[in-house]
Amino acid sequence: MLQAISDFFRVNEAEEAASDDNPLAPTRPEHKQPAGPMLALAFGWGFLITGLLTGGSMAAGVPFWPDLIEAAFWGNMINFVVGALIGYMGYKTACNSGLLYRFTYGKIGVYLPVIFLALLTTGWQGIVVGAFGYAWVQDFNSPWFYVVSIFAGALYTITTYYGVKGIQKISVPSVVILVGVGIYAATLSISQVGGWDAFLAKSVADAAKAPITMTAAINLVIGSWIVGAVVMPEYTRFAKSAWVAIAIPFIVLIVSQFFLQTIGAMGATASGAADFTTYMSQQGFIIAGLGLIGMSLALWTTGDANLYLPVVQTASTFHLRTKSMVLVIGTIGTILGLGIYQQFLDWINILANIVPPLVGPLIVDYYIVHRTAYRTEDLGRLHVWNPAALLAYVIGAVSTFYCPAWTVPALYGLIVSMIAYAVIYYAARVAGVKMGYAQVQPTA
Repeated sequence: MLQAISDFFRVNEAEEAASDDNPLAPTRPEHKQPAGPMLALAFGWGFLITGLLTGGSMAAGVPFWPDLIEAAFWGNMINFVVGALIGYMGYKTACNSGLLYRFTYGKIGVYLPVIFLALLTTGWQGIVVGAFGYAWVQDFNSPWFYVVSIFAGALYTITTYYGVKGIQKISVPSVVILVGVGIYAATLSISQVGGWDAFLAKSVADAAKAPITMTAAINLVIGSWIVGAVVMPEYTRFAKSAWVAIAIPFIVLIVSQFFLQTIGAMGATASGAADFTTYMSQQGFIIAGLGLIGMSLALWTTGDANLYLPVVQTASTFHLRTKSMVLVIGTIGTILGLGIYQQFLDWINILANIVPPLVGPLIVDYYIVHRTAYRTEDLGRLHVWNPAALLAYVIGAVSTFYCPAWTVPALYGLIVSMIAYAVIYYAARVAGVKMGYAQVQPTA
């Protein structure tokens, strides 16, 4: 029995090396993907239901114009900057995030960010599973919610089993349908409340009942996609050029998520329902059907993408078989999906605080300390762990709970972790103590 389990997880080096998705080493040139499919995947990945829910949640306490639009812009812009910085690393080194974090945190220290991010992305997988079930059933208490959610989890697991190319095949139709339905929904939302002026007046009145501060709204937007931003290398490592690596987070965050947040806010203001599928179900059989189909395809793309992320991270760090991890994490995500979706807002508020400080040490180490000079040939002989990175993350994460009221906790924690890493690293260097990736020394 134990031997069978061991064989199930044991890496087949030849199988992984031949795969487009090999998590154990930098992506080889022949496994890079054309720009078109990669950008289509970015659109599909970006069309995550969290954008609709985030927009709907903000509409309950933030006037649509200009406050909600401004909060969405700044929150997405912060996520984009983080995603672009990390994504460029993935393109430049051809490394996934598990390998990149190894440079900064060390061979053992990398367990902290990888396990942490794998748990969070598996939680996101559960949210998408539950979202699929609720989209079709509209009732968390119905037995059919569990049946449909389990079907969704199995669907995501099976299709992710075949890797990134399988994800690409379903991204384009989901985007086309959901964009069309979204534009129709926006027009419908305005007309249902009596025109643009009436819509804005209703938005102000609704927001006044339980107002949300601008910083809280921005933090909500950041939390809804910060995990995706920090694992951007999982996709940008396949890019053939720098502009594609930057375009991926731009499409995901500035285009797709901003669009969905706007549509979600409009639907919530018009109907009082934060869930987009609930709103669309009120618009008649044909429109409701198109909305459900588009949402299902988008959730399918997102479910595959979210499952792909923790699989790559854990397989890379713990040297495990990729396809085995798809089955294991897919099963865990499906089980979580039966209950975690109902805790959506609590989940993303937690993420907004504790995830950004995780990438602060990586950004400083790559761009400032080593001047983008990570050498992938050194991956096999890196340091064991980096106290500066671990301490900087803890300091940054704790600081979010003491954030000044005038700023956003997520951004505050990120900046604090970056400053903390620079101070600790250079102080140790002055004292003659080596910390971090010592194979490449910065030039004077």
